[in-house]
Amino acid sequence: MADSIELKAPNNATWSQPTGLFINNEFVAAKSGETLETINPFDESVIAKVASGGAEDIDIAVAAARKAFKSSEWSGLSAAERGQLLWKLGDLCEKNSHILATIDAWDNGKPYQQALDEDVGETISVFRYYAGWADKVYGQTIETSKAKLAYTKHEPLGVCGQIIPWNFPVMMAAWKLAPALACGNTVVLKPAEQTPLSALFLASLIKEAGFPAGVVNVVNGLGRTAGSRLSEHPKVDKIAFTGSTLTGKAIMKAAANNLKAITLETGGKSPLLVFEDCDLEQAVKWSHMGIMGGAGQVCTATSRLYVQDTIWDKFLEAFKKHTKENTNAGSQFDADTNHPPQVNKAAQEKILSYIDSAKADGAELIHGGTQSGIPEKGYFVEPTVFTTDKNDIKIVQEEIFGPFVVIQPFKTEEEAVEKANDSQYGLGAAVFTKDIMRGHRVADSIEAGMVWINSSQDSHFGIPFGGYKQSGIGRELGQYALQSYTQVKAVHVNLGTYL
Repeated sequence: MADSIELKAPNNATWSQPTGLFINNEFVAAKSGETLETINPFDESVIAKVASGGAEDIDIAVAAARKAFKSSEWSGLSAAERGQLLWKLGDLCEKNSHILATIDAWDNGKPYQQALDEDVGETISVFRYYAGWADKVYGQTIETSKAKLAYTKHEPLGVCGQIIPWNFPVMMAAWKLAPALACGNTVVLKPAEQTPLSALFLASLIKEAGFPAGVVNVVNGLGRTAGSRLSEHPKVDKIAFTGSTLTGKAIMKAAANNLKAITLETGGKSPLLVFEDCDLEQAVKWSHMGIMGGAGQVCTATSRLYVQDTIWDKFLEAFKKHTKENTNAGSQFDADTNHPPQVNKAAQEKILSYIDSAKADGAELIHGGTQSGIPEKGYFVEPTVFTTDKNDIKIVQEEIFGPFVVIQPFKTEEEAVEKANDSQYGLGAAVFTKDIMRGHRVADSIEAGMVWINSSQDSHFGIPFGGYKQSGIGRELGQYALQSYTQVKAVHVNLGTYL
């Protein structure tokens, strides 16, 4: 197959799209010759075919990354020089922001303007943020006695395998690549099989920025082949994964064969608590955005709403009205679209299956569930809202990953916190109240890695991202991510003690 093809998107953007595996700074075909199709979720048409790598391709990419890690072309660079490369990559992303946004909108289905302003905007910021951190990763001296000098060094781990999801393709690539490279590691990145195009285009920018061959390798492929081999590979020193909890558990088992370092950002079922003293209008708007934004395809989506019984009727009426008035389903390149499709048919069918489950468990449907008012073609799901007083049914306990929310009443603060924490997950949470003492008190009581007070989903690349319980291990973003890509060496210097 060709290493690249010329693409023209529905918004008339044109570019040369790489379609091969990116290994050792070259685009190559998979050893098996196999390909996979990437589909436009809006109209179910085929956008392109790309190489589908397998175990042999992963082995080649890991060998290239291992060689690059030991090469003076990379290890011989100063930390400041690594930072300069990352800054240049950020500049190239900015220069090509229109193309990157077009690719992710087309490949993922999200609205183009959202992809441009949010996803690509953060991609640029993340590369520049970690460019600034590259020469600020250092250890300390430790006072012991006059006879000893002791100091620590923070050194790169080596070859890092990184597996990214399909919901924020280029942004998730930046989240993982930037801190790893800032610390001096090399990388084998596996994009999601549903959305490989932007990672491949990013690879061409990585080469243009001047990163040495083998420092970054991008291997498209299926999780059960390429992803599995990367996770178990004995020459890979770390695995970073974002995706489902089930897959995260499998990766953790595979990584145990050589005790790889791991970072896992897995599932979520984030609660949002609405107290009677909140700004109701703001609580409704944020609650809607927190679950319906991106068609619910967000790890931290606040898919469980707990509303104090004294404002229950007012909130439900306002939330239902706001949902009806703010659902514009359509093409990702239509400026009015704010409700995109799900990523593929399997995701659509999974979400729809929960409607029957909810009814069987006695939950009450108050909006959606009929597929009315949305395009018949494409993988759309109508925003769906259920209410229930049960906390042990599937729609409350299982991650649905779609525009599907369940709303429950509570009487007291203690009851709200108990229900919020009654979950295997602990990724995010939100609290709406004008009582700042209550806000902090509840935030302290919630078992989650991130808690928003009077907002939802407004994360920032300088703030750590990650979860408690079965929502993952470790943190991404901010200074905390650097800890995930370094190991500490202690050096003891004898200053005059002789035996």
